[in-house]
Amino acid sequence: MSGLQCLASENIWFDKYRYDEAEKHFYEGANGPTTHQQQSSSHSGGDQELVARMKSLELENQTLHKVVEEMRAALQKLESRVVVLEKSPAPAAVPCAKAAPVQAAPVKQVKVENGGDDDDIDLFGSDDEDEEAERLKQERLEAYAAKKAKKPAVIAKSSILLDVKPWDDETDMAKLEECVRSVQMDGLLWGASKLVPVGYGIKKLQINCVVEDDKVGTDILEEEITKFEDHVQSVDVAAFNKI
Repeated sequence: MSGLQCLASENIWFDKYRYDEAEKHFYEGANGPTTHQQQSSSHSGGDQELVARMKSLELENQTLHKVVEEMRAALQKLESRVVVLEKSPAPAAVPCAKAAPVQAAPVKQVKVENGGDDDDIDLFGSDDEDEEAERLKQERLEAYAAKKAKKPAVIAKSSILLDVKPWDDETDMAKLEECVRSVQMDGLLWGASKLVPVGYGIKKLQINCVVEDDKVGTDILEEEITKFEDHVQSVDVAAFNKI
């Protein structure tokens, strides 16, 4: 008997690998996906999460860029205003009032007669005329001083726009504005206000006020407002205009 005939007569399972493969697919369908499929699914979910985080970071970066541009524009505007104020000439001093001219007392003409007494000759007038001229001078000075006092003095004023920034988005902005307006002093008048978005849900308070330059300055305003440290993080001058 040849070798091929021997093999043909032997009970050998040549197709066993096919049955093994079918059994494997059967159990995979019954027990769920294999470890390889689970890993593939896990990798796919991780990629989607990474893409979502990248989109979130990109949006956050755009918001930060916008905030930086707004702050840069405000700073440039403030610097330009400071340069204009530095170049503007100082108000000219008011010239001193000239005293009213004093009218010279007329020289009394004296008629000299031959043989007259020398004691009766008065070449420059009497002392009464000198007193009269002094009195007229004093009256004119007093009248000028009274007229000057009635003229109202010009009061220099400025309009200031302040940016008041809170600590975070949980700060009570109504309470913050109440604190700012509670700052009262001679020569200060508060005006309109509004809330301006900054980013990440945070809003700043923009409030206008009019001040008398001789009584109120920006330094004292910032110092008084920043005393409310529970609500106020910082105070900036957004605009400054002379009235």
